[in-house]
Amino acid sequence: MTPDELLDLFARAADAQRASLLDLVGSDRRARTDRPGQYHLDTVADAAILPLLHDAGLRVLSEESGWTGDPDAAIAAVLDPVDGSTNCARGIPYWGISVCAVDAEGPLCSLVENGATGAAYTAIRGSGAWLDDTPLTTAATRDIERAVVALVAVPERALPWRQCRALGSSALALCDVAAGNLDAFFDTTDSAHHVWDYLGALLVCAEAGAHVVDAHDRELVALESETRRQVLGACTPELLDVLRDAVT
Repeated sequence: MTPDELLDLFARAADAQRASLLDLVGSDRRARTDRPGQYHLDTVADAAILPLLHDAGLRVLSEESGWTGDPDAAIAAVLDPVDGSTNCARGIPYWGISVCAVDAEGPLCSLVENGATGAAYTAIRGSGAWLDDTPLTTAATRDIERAVVALVAVPERALPWRQCRALGSSALALCDVAAGNLDAFFDTTDSAHHVWDYLGALLVCAEAGAHVVDAHDRELVALESETRRQVLGACTPELLDVLRDAVT
């Protein structure tokens, strides 16, 4: 499949995700499964998305169901069916789907879409990144004192940023760095993120010119379900250096 065909497929997966959640309201929306940290809505969305990806011949690594599909497929899809599940469960409009196609050379194309607003971030390796049809470029902030920073957890020591936000969806927050809406993404919790939490946004950031690393210089494109990383992102190398220094 071409990158454009894959992005069309991922857009259909996003449609299926939203449709599957429409009837989950009230206590059903907040219901949990027996698996720690998992909402019922996560499994509902996963079940709606997987058939589309499998029918297209993809192998899938999903947060909710692990590896499924053809183990010999040339392309794997790394999927978070609902990134920001707690936001989704509580009606906070900052949650979405993240899916990234990976081939032998690495991330090929990706979609991160806000399920509440429909805003869709896409990227194709070597071709750019977009919010809907608008090409993305990052902000140019170099000084932490001027930066608006997304946090994953409350840090032990606050940096002198202009403002901070705890938004509840790492995929969307990283895409907001790519779009210039945020200046940085600061994960102060060691090894907090699985690959499905950030891989779709990683390609969006790379194609928009943002800088994303693991705080301990570990490989980010690691397709093992148990792999965790401490993710730092910034619009400029200078701002990224400030974040690195704060966790080393």
